[in-house]
Amino acid sequence: MPAIINFSVPTLQGDKSFEIETGSSLLIVGANGSGKTRLAAHIENALGLNAHRISAHRALSLNPSIAKINLSQAMQGLRIGMTDISEEHSLMNRPGQRWRSNQATSLLNDYDYLVQALFAEQSITALETHKRNREGYTERAKETNFEKLKSIWEALIPHRTLLITGDNITVSGVGVEVPYKAGDMSDGERAVFYLIGQTLCAKENSLLIFDEPELHIHRAIMSKLWDALEASRSDCAFILISHDLEFVASRTGQKYVIRDYNPTNIHTPIWTIDEVPQTGFTEEITTKILGSRKPILFVEGATSSLDYAIYRNCYSQWTVIPRNSCEEVIHAVVTMRNNASLTRVTCAGLVDADDYEQSEIDALNTLGIRVLPVSEIENLFLLPSIAKAVGTHEGYVGHDLNCRVEALNDAIIVQVQKPGNIEAKVAQYCRRRIDRILKKIDLSKAISVADIVTKYAKETSSLDVQAIANKRRSDIQECIDSKNIPKLLSLYDDKGLVALVAQHMKATRKNDFESWFIRALGNNSVPGLVEQFKITLPVIYPS
Repeated sequence: MPAIINFSVPTLQGDKSFEIETGSSLLIVGANGSGKTRLAAHIENALGLNAHRISAHRALSLNPSIAKINLSQAMQGLRIGMTDISEEHSLMNRPGQRWRSNQATSLLNDYDYLVQALFAEQSITALETHKRNREGYTERAKETNFEKLKSIWEALIPHRTLLITGDNITVSGVGVEVPYKAGDMSDGERAVFYLIGQTLCAKENSLLIFDEPELHIHRAIMSKLWDALEASRSDCAFILISHDLEFVASRTGQKYVIRDYNPTNIHTPIWTIDEVPQTGFTEEITTKILGSRKPILFVEGATSSLDYAIYRNCYSQWTVIPRNSCEEVIHAVVTMRNNASLTRVTCAGLVDADDYEQSEIDALNTLGIRVLPVSEIENLFLLPSIAKAVGTHEGYVGHDLNCRVEALNDAIIVQVQKPGNIEAKVAQYCRRRIDRILKKIDLSKAISVADIVTKYAKETSSLDVQAIANKRRSDIQECIDSKNIPKLLSLYDDKGLVALVAQHMKATRKNDFESWFIRALGNNSVPGLVEQFKITLPVIYPS
């Protein structure tokens, strides 16, 4: 039967109780400065010698040549930080010896003890097997911790082989002519070795606390590693404390987010920690929302997109979360506002204009969603004010600058007027208008096919596709005739148009221009350009 491990965490509402069964995991995620390490130390202190903590700040120097000592001394060194100490005094000495009197920030340097414990356990197990064989017993030899470690390590790093003898560790593998010292392994290889060893050497029925378990380890093997570690010690429970949202979301177990940490409380530090709730979001998004200290701004695009780079820098007071499409942004804002468990953090949305009518824009505003002044975000670069900011950075001034902006405007109009372009955008507009009108038709109260036919005919009777097309075509032509570029860019979208501003204002290619712009945002090397974007984008206030 699994054992239950209990502990509590001080919060503003009083002590919050936690329980975790052996054979399972509890995961905690928090931003930098949220008190993750101090929480790990608090749990370790609360459970005494029944808890074993591996800090994020850990040394990974692997030295198989370390002097060998007996298993009892090695285990005391691994758990307490010193050898030859009585059981009654071991706990009181752990903070000073293992953590150098600074449990939150001290460098954990126990790799030597780990290696000594592994060699000592191997020696004892080998001697017991030898004796029983000499006595005539023929049962299969007990697997040593070194053998278990080797099996897990090589499954994760299949191009390498651990060669373990009675007193040394070397590494061989693909492309390795002569085995090399274990101390020469990569950081990732030594980190995997260390975490496996710590897990295998842990005391039975204990709680293993790993702070930032993902350090130095490639994301591709993270899940396999922790699957193997949990399987290898089903008698223990695991707490994994991380700031890696993707890692936490990928694991199975209880999941919590540290929202806040107050170290200045008179009696003891206090945390604000909540369980990750079930919402309409993925666990990763939910965890990011809960862990944010800023209001949430949902935007279109992805984390690798130009949209995200612009929004993250222009709305720095918000935590920006990309949601791919307009529909997903709307759903995210509505979902978050409908989840009481998330309402400690406010949210808003920002979407492309995408042919919205003013009534639709007003409706989106009531939901907390703002709309760009242009059809899509790439069109912002083509606005005269933005183009001028780019040209000014390139050293153009006065008449020369104005001529370049005028040439850009002419090039935009030429591109728009190429055969078939306007008609394609008019057709796109008609499709969007029809789609949105049809989505508003509510047939839920129609109880028969005849009712549906009647209702549908009534709701669509005013849908004049030709009139919609004529109006959009006329609006575009009017913008062309008057050279109203901002208005034209609110009606017409073409991601390829960015190439024109790259050519006319910076004399470069589209991809190079976008790369330059993202760098400029990141290092604020063109503050005038960033400020112009901020002026152009909608003002969004937390609500």
